Amino acid sequence: MTDRACQGCEARRRFLKRAAEAVAGYLALGAIPTFGAGARLPPGDDLSYPIPAADGVLIDKENELILARRGKRVIAFALSCPHQRTMLKWSEPDNRFQCPKHKSKYQPTGEFISGRATRNMDRYPIRGEGGKVIVTVTRTIESDKDPRGWEAAAVSV
Repeated sequence: MTDRACQGCEARRRFLKRAAEAVAGYLALGAIPTFGAGARLPPGDDLSYPIPAADGVLIDKENELILARRGKRVIAFALSCPHQRTMLKWSEPDNRFQCPKHKSKYQPTGEFISGRATRNMDRYPIRGEGGKVIVTVTRTIESDKDPRGWEAAAVSV
């Protein structure tokens, strides 16, 4: 290899090192949004779903959200268990949500039944709009911190 080729390699290495340091700095500050397991959509994004025609549960894994209709109420929940953020499962035979990791159980409306969790499932703010429900996914409502907000986070249909 010639000296000139090595100089080009060294310049490229310095550039890549500085670029990696800059990206690491931005990530440490939370300046670059990341997507994947446990990530959230960019602020300001709301999700729209058709109003469910009947009682049941829709699980949107991509957006980490559960949309549940029980009677004349539609509620949006965070998909993860409030105990250690494990993805909840719907048990149709038992008519409840359950955490597969520590076996916490929840009623279809998100109320805690039993297990290691110490509170209800987290809800998202939700509103009805022209035959759809709009879910604000940038904020969760925890029942122990905002009991009135948690109870109000539902749409009547």
